[in-house]
Amino acid sequence: MMMDGLVTTGYRRAAADVKRAKATAEELRIPYLERAHMSYEEIRKERGISHLLVAKKGGLRLITEAGEMFFHPNMAYIRVKNLRKGLSDHMLEAMDLRQGDSVLDATMGLGADAIVASYAAGEAGCVVALETSPYIYAVVKDGLAHQTFDHLPLVDAMRRIQPRCTDALAYLREQPTSSVDVVYFDPMFRHPLKDSVQLEPLRMVANHEPVSETLLEEAKRVARRRVVLKENSRSREFERLKFTHFAGGKYSAIRYGYIVVSEQGQ
Repeated sequence: MMMDGLVTTGYRRAAADVKRAKATAEELRIPYLERAHMSYEEIRKERGISHLLVAKKGGLRLITEAGEMFFHPNMAYIRVKNLRKGLSDHMLEAMDLRQGDSVLDATMGLGADAIVASYAAGEAGCVVALETSPYIYAVVKDGLAHQTFDHLPLVDAMRRIQPRCTDALAYLREQPTSSVDVVYFDPMFRHPLKDSVQLEPLRMVANHEPVSETLLEEAKRVARRRVVLKENSRSREFERLKFTHFAGGKYSAIRYGYIVVSEQGQ
């Protein structure tokens, strides 16, 4: 993916922020800009770039034409609390996830689903989360590693996630057969939900490719038990990819389709 951006800091240029910005620029192989008294928009116009990563108190932020993106566990916070109350979670039902399981989240995005999976898999489990966009990867990786909240089980789950900036198909092709319990996909919806306006900055840099039949076949090879696809309940992707098992509320806007690769442990 060709990078069209740079990394800088907030106005205050705290030493920790400068260190974080320089490390991010080095990892992503994009320029680091020492911050002067210019606005984000002025920097973008002067440098002729579309995206700006900013290291400041509270973590990395991505500035795009559509707005600002930052890390937050979002619904994962509520979902983990509900799980601790003994309530169910449709994604985990589709995954048939258990303590100690391994999950490959092939489409990390903002990381909410990976956090819930990490909590459910527990300390003995393993969640690897892949993200194609270097910008999304940088923001979420930083948040998972450094953000703190008043809910320690949530924070512990965040810290256990292993993010990777890579193409899902290339990564899957390198994995041994039946090497993880669950492979999970949450691609960008073909038809966004009306209440997802806050995701527009993410959409600016996200991978919009649908799950291909080739990618699905590799996922079925690598998964020991299940492959799970999250989609808009109106989506025809389930039909196209031949998913026949589903989890999700009858009136929910979201559905989880799953393929049982093996009855092992069922």
